[in-house]
Parts: sequence; structure tokens; C-alpha cells
Amino acid sequence: MNKNELLVLLEKRFNENKKLHPNHKWSDVLKRINDDNIKTLINMEQTGGEINIVDLYDDSSKIVFVDCSKESPSGRRSVCYDHEALNKRKANKPNNSALNMANELGSTLLDEKEYRKLQSFEDFDLKTSSWILTPKEIRDLGGAVFCDKRYNQTFLYHNGADSYYSSRGFRTKFEI
Repeated sequence: MNKNELLVLLEKRFNENKKLHPNHKWSDVLKRINDDNIKTLINMEQTGGEINIVDLYDDSSKIVFVDCSKESPSGRRSVCYDHEALNKRKANKPNNSALNMANELGSTLLDEKEYRKLQSFEDFDLKTSSWILTPKEIRDLGGAVFCDKRYNQTFLYHNGADSYYSSRGFRTKFEI
């Protein structure tokens, strides 16, 4: 995917999903997309993110691209939480971790508040789950947290950071 293909796709999604970003105009977004940040947006899209602008914060001066695929992005599943967990795992080691991959993409994982805000716009992760940024206190004890939506509720769960499942991936954001 090249820059022009992505811009056409993003504009179409932007116009079709105005409820995600009522405080933004496409012309303002376009002014902020440049050669320095387009690579991250392409990376997010190519791994299944189906990115769009989402008003995650009250500050409308921030333009935040978020993974809006209905389920956790397909190119980012079957990963443990972070590099430490990846190294700890001896048998049946996954290929990568959520934090490593997010860093490679140039984006960051959503935290719990951001994930819940995303869920307030529409339903995501009805069949999958997504790792989210884990508080240090939990991670220091070997755990990590993830979320999904079931029974019309957004749930927060815990697991060992070294666990991984084919239906668990991660969602990211990128601010321009």
C-alpha cells in the first residue's frame, strides 16, 4: 500500500464514520499527514487495523488514529504481552509480543480508559480480545491485562504476560 492508496481509503472511512470524530474535518487531518507519519499509518493498516480517527480525548486539537477493525487486528494476534514475557517463555513461544510489534509499527497500545472510550462509539472485540497497556504494578507481578466486549459490557481481564491465544491481539493508536 502506498501513501495515495491509504489517503483515499482513510478519507472514505472518515466520511462514512463521522460519529467516531465529530470534532474533525478531513481537510485538517490531511494537513497533518506527512512523510514522517505516513509509514506508521501504513503499518497500522497493513496489519489489519482498519484505522480511523477517533475522538478519544476531550481535546479536539488532537488527531488520533485508532485501530477500528471489528475484531482485534488479524495481523497482530497470537502474541504475548511484552519482550520480557516473550523471553521468559521456553516452550511454544509466540513469534512476537504486543509491545514489540506496536513499537515496530510506530504506535502504542490503548490503555483501559482509551479502550473503553473506543467501545462507547460502537462494539469491538465481540469474538476476540485485545491486550491493553498494563499498569506497572500488575506487570511487575508477572501479569498483563486485556479487554473485550461481551453481553453488551466491556470487560477487563488478567492473564500471565507470557500467555497468548489465537483470538487475542492488540489495538493501537497514533497521534498526529
